[in-house]
Amino acid sequence: MNQVVMVPIPLSPEAAEALRGDPAKLSMVGGLVDDVLRASAPADPLLAMMEAVGRKAQAAGLTEADVDAELAAWNAERRS
Repeated sequence: MNQVVMVPIPLSPEAAEALRGDPAKLSMVGGLVDDVLRASAPADPLLAMMEAVGRKAQAAGLTEADVDAELAAWNAERRS
């Protein structure tokens, strides 16, 4: 993003606070919104967002094994 324009987006109070306190996370979310709204994005914005998240996670070094481990931990936590 070369030029940034701030726009209000409705969020939960928890999400807003998380973004307010973390400039890197705010920038990442802005990049995801850019990806979803890009003219060349697929017709399904949710799919576009998930693909963008996947690409960025892989670029950051996240592996399928990492994702599987996180999902297993999340599921175990929900069941307890």
